[in-house]
Amino acid sequence: MVAPLRVGLAGLGTVGAAVIDLIARERAALTARCGRAVEVTAVTARSKAKKRAIDVKKLKWVRDPVALATDPDIDVFVELIGGAGDPAKSAIEAALKAGKSVVTANKALLAKHGLALAALAEKHQAALNFEAAVAGAIPVVKTLREGLAGNAFARISGILNGTCNYILTRMEREKLSFADCLADAQKLGYAEADPSFDVDGHDTAQKLAILASLAFGIKVDESAVFVEGISSIAPEDLEAADELGYRVKLLGVAVRTEKGIEQRVHPTMVPKDSAIAQVMGVTNAVSIDAEGFAPVTLVGPGAGGNATASAVVADIGDIARGVRAAPFGRPCAKLTASRQAPMQRHEGGYYIRLAAVDRPGTFAAIARLLADEKISLESIMQRHRGARPHGGDDPKSPDAPAPVILITYATSEDAVRRALKAIRKQGVIADDPQVIRIEKN
Repeated sequence: MVAPLRVGLAGLGTVGAAVIDLIARERAALTARCGRAVEVTAVTARSKAKKRAIDVKKLKWVRDPVALATDPDIDVFVELIGGAGDPAKSAIEAALKAGKSVVTANKALLAKHGLALAALAEKHQAALNFEAAVAGAIPVVKTLREGLAGNAFARISGILNGTCNYILTRMEREKLSFADCLADAQKLGYAEADPSFDVDGHDTAQKLAILASLAFGIKVDESAVFVEGISSIAPEDLEAADELGYRVKLLGVAVRTEKGIEQRVHPTMVPKDSAIAQVMGVTNAVSIDAEGFAPVTLVGPGAGGNATASAVVADIGDIARGVRAAPFGRPCAKLTASRQAPMQRHEGGYYIRLAAVDRPGTFAAIARLLADEKISLESIMQRHRGARPHGGDDPKSPDAPAPVILITYATSEDAVRRALKAIRKQGVIADDPQVIRIEKN
């Protein structure tokens, strides 16, 4: 009879407790599916005395994560501590050096040290599994690494942060400001006290860097990702998107180009009838464009104790079955250098909102400066005067800036940025322009 797989778990927060509960609840099914029993036998956390939703009295308590990682009484180390540095990093390194397989949900650590940890796993013939690090219960890591191992990828894109999607959903449906939605998300626990990591796009960037490595065989490098957040999105942008047949989402996009792998995170207008536009609230979605067939879109809960625990236990199950894949889909020596590829010509065009100064020659100057960069306009929409820029002129005053929305045809990122810089210098707009990329399909 095959001996049980003994699991040591570091971190007893919401996810850790859910993992222990799921393994206990599905013990018989796990044994049947994996060919051996899976048992959590030892744990560690910051406080042994803390009251928890689960009973850990029957489990071995180890003094710290590194000690647990090297404990001879465990076979696999599960890291649910979080953070890009120690103690998570030291504990995973210790486990791998001891030849023990590792399961982690730590996207920050993988984005920063993933290559070094993958090399260590390879050297010591151990598994390094991290399905839970990206998109919660959605099995996108396994899909890219194993399910579509025989396919070449052209593009990976998706909604990878539930907090941002929740805020944009509430703003659209209830006509609320970004600040009001963020405050409510914090009260409900969907956003942290310091929400900048989420709303500025960095959480999505870390996850995208991991997916790009899996899809395109590049080294994980968060610094190669162009990042914009959602804090500049205003209700008038969402209203305009609705009129134009679009919905605004914060997307992470990695695409193969002639100049390398372009990786970017930014608000995007997507057609309302597209699959990605239907993803609302805290739900995540990932769309995979592989050669030979139509895009595959995976949708599901991207965070939360039960969703993350599901992915963690699936990774443990692979180890119990003896399945071991290269962490990023291929040997470390085969991963190529990642660099920030230039933003390519955007075929969907751009949405540009300007607070145009209401004086003769303003529109002519804007049109001329756009034409200088060979930017063609698909449409121009002049809106009623809205909120005063930076607390300035009364919006009802005839001298107040006039909101103008421009929709461009396909053009390059650089051209748009150069044109807007020239427009600002000309003094014909009263506030910073709003720019949102448009996806046509």
